[in-house]
Amino acid sequence: MDDVTLTVLSPVRRSPSIAALTAALAKAQGEIAGASKDKANPFFKSSYADLASVWGACRAPLSKNALAVLQPSFADGTRVTVTTILAHSSGEFIESDLTMVAAQNTPQGIGSCITYARRYALSSLVGVAAEDDDAEAATRPANGAKVDMQRASSSQPDGYENWLSDLEAVADEGTAALESVWKKSQPYLRKCLTDTNKEKWEAIKSRASKVTVTA
Repeated sequence: MDDVTLTVLSPVRRSPSIAALTAALAKAQGEIAGASKDKANPFFKSSYADLASVWGACRAPLSKNALAVLQPSFADGTRVTVTTILAHSSGEFIESDLTMVAAQNTPQGIGSCITYARRYALSSLVGVAAEDDDAEAATRPANGAKVDMQRASSSQPDGYENWLSDLEAVADEGTAALESVWKKSQPYLRKCLTDTNKEKWEAIKSRASKVTVTA
C-alpha cells in the first residue's frame, strides 16, 4: 500500500482496509490449535502455556496464510510496553499496545515482563487459547466445589508471577543478592509468598545459600 494512513481505534490501530487480512486470518484460525500447557505455575500448582507454546500453536497457520507477527518492545523503568503487529502480505495490518509494570527493575524482571506481555498480546490478537482453560480449575477446591472466582483470583497480587521468577533467578547469585532484592520488594508480594507458599520461599533461600560467591 503506497498511501498508508492509520485508522486509530484506541488502543488498536489498523490500516485503512483490513479485508484481505481478515480473510487470511479467518483461514488461519481454522487451523490454529490450542497451545499446550507445558509450564508450571507454582502459586496455583497448575500449568500454563508459555510463549513458545503459543507461537507453536499459530506460527505455521499464520505463515501459510501470508500473515506475520512483529512484537517490538520498549521499557521505561519498570513500565514495559509491547506492541503486537499482525501484518498481511497485502500491506494491511492491525496493531495494539499492551503495557505492564514489572515487579522488579532488574534485567530479569524487565525480561520476564516483556515475555509475559508478548504471550498475552499474541494470544489475544490471533485467537490462541490454551488446550484446556484452567482458570476455574485453579480456583476449585479438591472436593470439586466451586469458589468465588473474583475472591480467588484476587489472592494473587498483580505482578506476583514475574516477581517470583525474579526471586528464583536472583537466588543463583547467592544469599546477599537475594536478601537485597527481598528487602526492596513490595511488602504485599513478600506476604503473599510467605503466607501461601512458604515451602517455595524456603527452597529459594536454600538454593541461594548453596551458591559460592567469589570476589
